[in-house]
Amino acid sequence: MEDKLLIWKLNRGNKDALCRIYEKYRDNLVRIAAGLVNDVSIAEDIVQEVFLTLIRSSNKHEIRKNLKGYLTSCVINKIRNLNRKKFTQNPVSLDDIEPSTSASKTPDECVGCDEEYRNLYSAIAQLPHEQKETVILHIQGKMKFREIAQLQGTSIKTTLSRYNYGLNKLRSLLNSEVEKWDPQNI
Repeated sequence: MEDKLLIWKLNRGNKDALCRIYEKYRDNLVRIAAGLVNDVSIAEDIVQEVFLTLIRSSNKHEIRKNLKGYLTSCVINKIRNLNRKKFTQNPVSLDDIEPSTSASKTPDECVGCDEEYRNLYSAIAQLPHEQKETVILHIQGKMKFREIAQLQGTSIKTTLSRYNYGLNKLRSLLNSEVEKWDPQNI
């Protein structure tokens, strides 16, 4: 409900609405983009471009479903455009991403988490693009497979297969540290 109000305010030129949308979705969008392009600075640029486009087209927004899905689709489309232009030929490691850690963890536990995140991001970077996109959109973007299939222009079966193959590849890269995926738990 808040998103519909924010869109309504944004369409009427309310700058506070844009700030709230930015605060609410920026970090998640950057994580999704960073997972797909393997470079935090490029991910931040992509998200900035999405928000600049949002500013330039204010009073024209006809977002029918949800704001988060709309912004995620915009980020994915920007990344696809970059891939087509071959701007991401030299991917950089995702070691720059600061994982969020609980304040209750000891320093030793935090070091272990940092290493786990680095291993995970390194493994994700090795996935084929379609699998990487599907896994990140479902896990990080919390998108449903139906939404991912629509965004990718594929069937739900294809999306589920990409997700399953992606997790299997991650499992093999991480030496079986990833839980077995059960398609019945959709």
